[in-house]
Amino acid sequence: MPICGDAFRRFGGNTICIEVRCGDHVLLFDAGTGLPNAARELAAEGVTDFNLFFSHCHYDHISGLPFFKPMYLPGYSVSFWSGHLAGKMTTREMICAFIQPPWFPVGPDICAAKMGMNDFRAGDVLEPHPGIRIKTGGLAHPGGSIGYRIEWEGRSVAIITDTEHVPDELDPTVLDLIRNVDLFFYDTTYLEDEMDTYRGYGHSTWEQAIKLAKAANAGRVGFIHHAPTRTDDELSAIDTLAAKRFKGAFCAFDGQVIDV
Repeated sequence: MPICGDAFRRFGGNTICIEVRCGDHVLLFDAGTGLPNAARELAAEGVTDFNLFFSHCHYDHISGLPFFKPMYLPGYSVSFWSGHLAGKMTTREMICAFIQPPWFPVGPDICAAKMGMNDFRAGDVLEPHPGIRIKTGGLAHPGGSIGYRIEWEGRSVAIITDTEHVPDELDPTVLDLIRNVDLFFYDTTYLEDEMDTYRGYGHSTWEQAIKLAKAANAGRVGFIHHAPTRTDDELSAIDTLAAKRFKGAFCAFDGQVIDV
């Protein structure tokens, strides 16, 4: 859930939305409460074409979607992509089920943007624009989730959330997505000593992120999907400790910009 207050100012309290720039092309991953902020800044830059990829559709990953202003405006193009519910629900059905009364005052039928709905299956390779290659993989999370690896002009970024690791094992799907990657983001909701309590919730730890980074020869790893109650002081301590264990490890924060 989103959170605010003095204890959460440095790392922020929005739920997940990651923007990836490949030249002039804008890719958005997940539609949490950070999405409306991203939309405002991108609109101010004159961006009118968006591709939005869902890891899955739990509330924290879609709660910003009804407030994604470009959907409602003529002259914009928005393409949605999902694969975690392949064979059960299409991307269109998922969006229409969420944006409708009584959960929201109106449905997506009032949207004036050009809307594209794209369904895929875990393991598919996507090409939203020529030269941009996106590998996908299924993650260990209740109801399913999709991990992404974006490749463009010799550079690579992976987004791995929401996923749960098995003790003393490295997920082969995750390893495949992050092998030799320049940067990957990883679900670090819990600490290792909390995992027994939250086993089955579908989340992982920063300690596991470092094990994966070392095994995959990754350049950098950013910790995301922080527990909502994890304070700035606690995350700062994790950030310091993690950097000692792996030079390229860091706690990501709201609004952070990273050049790859």
